Amino acid sequence: MSKGEETRQFIIEKAAPIFNTKGIAATAMSDIMEATKLSKGSMYVHFENKDVLACAAVDHNMKILNSKLQEAMSKSKTAKEQLITYIDFFSNPLNPPVIGGCPLLNFGTEADDTNPIIKEKVNHAIKSAQRLLESLITKGIANGEFKPSWNASEFATAMFAMLEGGHLMSRMSGINDNMKSISKTLKILIEENSL
Repeated sequence: MSKGEETRQFIIEKAAPIFNTKGIAATAMSDIMEATKLSKGSMYVHFENKDVLACAAVDHNMKILNSKLQEAMSKSKTAKEQLITYIDFFSNPLNPPVIGGCPLLNFGTEADDTNPIIKEKVNHAIKSAQRLLESLITKGIANGEFKPSWNASEFATAMFAMLEGGHLMSRMSGINDNMKSISKTLKILIEENSL
């Protein structure tokens, strides 16, 4: 990695949690300059404007989330264990795996009407998450872990929506009771569809 690439990566790594915590609109380049201790000129050498940096920060936050999730799930052997691990991974929104909370929820809520590029990035990540959950159920059906009648696509959509909704509810209330209830319900549904 060249010096320029290292500096660019450094800026992204410092900017990502700020954007995820404050939001894109509320984050000023001065916030990033303060975090990096770089001048405005140095910032603009690497990023044409705040929107370009925000896109890179969104990608970075999604990459961190995905990497941590994959690491957690790699320790589980069966499809059922992986579904449970997925639930547990997201079960504490007050201590999220990415600084500032779920980047899908944070950036998706902000960008839905304001930033089509970031909206598409979030939409792609949502679809990827749903495909992952659906593939785990499909694999579990093929392995004889789950009932063949279980609708993988429908449950994947419901599970994703419930976890994101629980994340929002817990972050707003400051307590994890809602997420605990959602996690319990999802695990019961998994058991009901297990062989």
